[in-house]
Amino acid sequence: MKRLLPLLLILPLAGFRPAPPPSAPYPQQPVRMVLVDRDRDTELRSYAADGQRWVAGERGHRYAVRLYNDSPRRVLVVLSVDGINAISGEDADPSQTGYVLNPGQSADITGWRKSQDEVAQFVFSSPGGSYASRTGRPDNIGVVGMAVFEEAYRWRPSPRPPLRHVPLPAPAAPAAPAAAAESAAADATASRMERSTSSKARSQAPALGTGHGEREYSQARDTQFERASRTPAQVVQLRYDSARNLRARGIRLDAPSRLPQEPQAFPNRYVPDPPTR
Repeated sequence: MKRLLPLLLILPLAGFRPAPPPSAPYPQQPVRMVLVDRDRDTELRSYAADGQRWVAGERGHRYAVRLYNDSPRRVLVVLSVDGINAISGEDADPSQTGYVLNPGQSADITGWRKSQDEVAQFVFSSPGGSYASRTGRPDNIGVVGMAVFEEAYRWRPSPRPPLRHVPLPAPAAPAAPAAAAESAAADATASRMERSTSSKARSQAPALGTGHGEREYSQARDTQFERASRTPAQVVQLRYDSARNLRARGIRLDAPSRLPQEPQAFPNRYVPDPPTR
């Protein structure tokens, strides 16, 4: 059954940023996800520890979830921040609404969606000041996740004249075991997204959450998308915490660095103020 899902259209002025062309063949994982410190204009590096990927955030800084669709097909990304769906505000589940990305498209998700034209900024906050804590759901603070679905492909054969004097075979019985297996796989995926962290991670109290920041313009519109299956093609999660807590886990952090500044043919994007008299 087709569902209406928001299609992200973050095209500030003419600043649409296409994703780098994927190598051929495209990777088995269709979508890449990184966190971006918007105040530093820096993609935050992730580090492996405790069987997960970690990034170091800084309290008070705005951040974005950057998505790259490296596949040649449209995909649906259901985005979870601190265990909450970033569009609907529900407890996150893969079956919910999400963002649709075109082939090769990248997009920055900068906040909690408030309408088709506005979001409340993602901000690294204290755990107590996070949106999850303020709405009574503090159990999954410190994690950003996505469930990716590929689009169903419908093959429509050209019509043919009916055969005569050939009895049609009886319709096959529905494959109940296969349907049950698919349902179980979908339930297992949802459980994996909601699963609590390891005992070692529980012993380290998180120092950061995601707050409900100031509102800003961010346009989206509705589109139709039919999932190829009930089970996501990809499930990814990133844990985030303070640099101090990451070091306490034994993670050696690199010094923060800005995105490389390449020479630009047209470096000025906006009209400057006139000189004062």
